[in-house]
Amino acid sequence: MTGLVSRVVVAAALLPAVLGLVWLGGWWLFGLVAVASVIALHEYVTMVRQLRPVLLAGYLGVLAMLLGAAEGGVAWLVGGFLLALLLTFFLHLVAETRQPPTVAIGSTLLGVGWIGFGLAHLILVRDLERGRLVLFTVLLAAFAAATAAFFVGRLLGRHKLAPTMSPGKTWEGFVAGTLAAVAVAFFALYEDRETFLAIWQALALGGVIALAEALGDLFESALKRDMQVKDSGRLLGGHGGMLDRIDGLLFAGPAAFYLVLAFGYG
Repeated sequence: MTGLVSRVVVAAALLPAVLGLVWLGGWWLFGLVAVASVIALHEYVTMVRQLRPVLLAGYLGVLAMLLGAAEGGVAWLVGGFLLALLLTFFLHLVAETRQPPTVAIGSTLLGVGWIGFGLAHLILVRDLERGRLVLFTVLLAAFAAATAAFFVGRLLGRHKLAPTMSPGKTWEGFVAGTLAAVAVAFFALYEDRETFLAIWQALALGGVIALAEALGDLFESALKRDMQVKDSGRLLGGHGGMLDRIDGLLFAGPAAFYLVLAFGYG
């Protein structure tokens, strides 16, 4: 199976299931996000294994952040991260490792913060006013941005977006991805323009999602280049690993959450 066909098959199989669990919300969404976070953190730990991150603290910290977001919102989410900080320090202290604490603790907290904060904000988005609609918009807009950027970049891309970090990304793909995300946000939120987000706010949301999605992709690309790996894993076929699939969402989710709050909807 070619990489392109694999990407299409995996997306067609997983997207309806993900949207279905988002529709149900509650512990169904929590379970989805928890599974994704554990897989993503495992891939991250494998990628940076030479830095000797504190594994147990990482897994417990991410799950604590997700549970905090589900049960107590932003305040408990931050509390989960502080718990991860304490666990990481304590477990590194008692572990038999020669890795300097700055490296071991820093690499652990980078993964916990990156994955934990990103995915926990999807739970927070779902709990907003019209949260189901907003989260659908975030997921579909981010997916549309990544898909349009991939195909247009391959077909028409000529100008490199970030040649040092990710040679495959192009400005043409970024523009196409932005237009796709804005279009998704516009059509998804159009019927609620009188009672929820105005048209200009929906367009702004689409643009912010596209920008955050691209930055999230570049962030992971920078880490992979630093660690000299091509993909975070092979779990999702042509998409690579879980991190390769959700890297944009790890930035897009928080960006959308705080933008909707800034628009006055909480």
